[in-house]
Amino acid sequence: MDLELDDEKARLSGKETITYTNNSPDVLKYLWVQLDQNVRARDSKSPLIEGSGVRPATQVSSFATDYMSEGFDGGFKIEAVTDENGKPLQHMINRTMMRVEMPTPLASGAKFSFSIKWWYNINDHVNGRGRSGYEYFAEDDNRAYVIAQFYPRMAVYNDVEGWQNSQFWGRDEFALPFGNFEVNITVPADHILDGTGKLMNRKDVFSKDMMKRYEAAKKSYDKPVVIVTQAEVEKLEKSKSKDKKTWKLYAENVRDFGFATSRRFIWDMMAVKIGDKDVMAVSMYPKEGNPLWEQWSTKAVASTLKSYSRMTFDYPYHKAISVHAKNQGMEYPMICWNYGRPDKDGNYSDRVKFGMMSVIIHEVGHNFFPMIVNSDERQWTWMDEGLNTFVQYVAEQDFGKWYPDALSPGQSSYPSRRGPAANITRYMGGDQNYIAPIMTKGLNTYQFGNNAYGKPGTALNILRETVMGEELFDYAFREYANRWMFKHPTPEDFFRTMEDASAMDLDWFRRGWFYTTDYVDIAVKDVKKYYVTATPNKEGTEMARRFGMDTKDGVYFVEEGSEEDKPGMKDEDIMKNSPTLKQYVMDNFTPAERATMKAPKYFYSVTFEKPGGLVMPIIVEYTYADGTSKTETYPAQIWRLNDKEVSKSLASNKEIVKITVDPKLETADVDTSNNSWPQETQESEFDKFKNKTKN
Repeated sequence: MDLELDDEKARLSGKETITYTNNSPDVLKYLWVQLDQNVRARDSKSPLIEGSGVRPATQVSSFATDYMSEGFDGGFKIEAVTDENGKPLQHMINRTMMRVEMPTPLASGAKFSFSIKWWYNINDHVNGRGRSGYEYFAEDDNRAYVIAQFYPRMAVYNDVEGWQNSQFWGRDEFALPFGNFEVNITVPADHILDGTGKLMNRKDVFSKDMMKRYEAAKKSYDKPVVIVTQAEVEKLEKSKSKDKKTWKLYAENVRDFGFATSRRFIWDMMAVKIGDKDVMAVSMYPKEGNPLWEQWSTKAVASTLKSYSRMTFDYPYHKAISVHAKNQGMEYPMICWNYGRPDKDGNYSDRVKFGMMSVIIHEVGHNFFPMIVNSDERQWTWMDEGLNTFVQYVAEQDFGKWYPDALSPGQSSYPSRRGPAANITRYMGGDQNYIAPIMTKGLNTYQFGNNAYGKPGTALNILRETVMGEELFDYAFREYANRWMFKHPTPEDFFRTMEDASAMDLDWFRRGWFYTTDYVDIAVKDVKKYYVTATPNKEGTEMARRFGMDTKDGVYFVEEGSEEDKPGMKDEDIMKNSPTLKQYVMDNFTPAERATMKAPKYFYSVTFEKPGGLVMPIIVEYTYADGTSKTETYPAQIWRLNDKEVSKSLASNKEIVKITVDPKLETADVDTSNNSWPQETQESEFDKFKNKTKN
């Protein structure tokens, strides 16, 4: 690609040559190319799919945009589509997709080269929203550009669906094939630029001071080295160069390309050791990001690369860049844009600080999912956002351990917003009319953040910490990542790999969490206390006769307080009062074995029920009269024969005084008011939420 930025008009022009290799076994008649910028064209259908109504009051700016503006003149202006000899190729544009007809069908293993010449007006991503564009700084009449989805991009042809040419309506992100990129970007000579790929002409575009600082950064592993300082940037802001400079970037085996450029960018870097190689952690930010960005951005990048590499595979690229852009959170290979800005005096709250750190961790983490483990977010949003949200939680906790000075006073760990089971209960226990299964196409979900990020991220965290255990889960998860890196996995590929590498049947888990909107609600329905006796009772006698037992040789359970509970029936020592039974029980054991045998004094029947519908293990804490406690986890398979309730008999030499289900809130149980025996009477958070929404 040869690109040129017109900074005065905020316009990007380009000519690209695509060489497409048909790696499928099929013969292809035509090719599909994505034109994502067309979502902002004046004739775009995207605004028309959203319901709207007249609001009683609206802001002046919103009123002007909605009712008095012609709208932004966006979208690709395609000037030519030609073959390698410069001859026009027949093509058809359907909104955000362009079908290119080839002169002859493309056989398996064959290649086809064609070129596209185009331009488009760059959008203001602050006021008009969007995943890329520019932010305008009126005080010095400058822009900071974060540029992506900027070129006509090849669609994926895969072995499951064929062409993945689902239209882009503005929400669901992108499915892309891997390739090599050679990109030349011409911008004003005073701009600072970085993007996907290796900078091939560093000495041509760097000053001597920048080169010296860059060499120092390659040896700095504990703190960033500033390549372009704030003082230098403030000087550049005051004037605009009329000259041009071309930055040359080359990337291998990436699925996309993005870049950022401005004369307002401060630039810092540090090295991070990943496996046996060094990777550069990089940040670019306007002065408005300081002091927060100079303190934490590049360290967050470095920490993320280490955490994700530990959970998946060693990061294969040579750098990862975090770019500060207002209201942004978006990812591309080796580069991402992130929000989080102090006020004009440089002050910031914990919310701003941790929000900035979390979005950097999340967006840098997207290098792994889906930039390398290349799922189709337009169809399976959770495979991108949900898997990444899960690993983000792990990486956030790592960051808090590795950089404890980033935590605020009184914090012992990183305050993750998503991940812990208890954080998803309000969503899962909410109004079922506005909840969709995780497997729903992202465009069609009601609560996109909860559905695509929060619930699947939490589900995987529960699978790791509660169901499988960290060691077993982490091995299987790494196997999935390594098995499907640089490929196009589907949901079945993920679950199949997790089962294959762990020897665990997870069908019950994926069915409930991913294909339904059921929620977790496991309750203690009933607790009955028994004593044992050698004296036959009515109910026990009937059972003994049914099974052909001699009633004189039986042990009988009597529920305390029942009609069968009569004076004189309770035996303090059943063995002493039943010599025949003693003979039957004890003859099979040695004296040493007899000495170690339990002598339970208390017997219970505990019934658990599952009004929430979602199958989960039953985690139970039994508290005894002497103040001690024991936690037992009954596997999810306990529900296999009765999906509504199940009972467990318990024999104990200590009296049980309390029973609590999910004592550490590990299962996302939405109603904890029914989790205890004796029953607690206070209103649960679930009931509070339900009553609040009713009112």
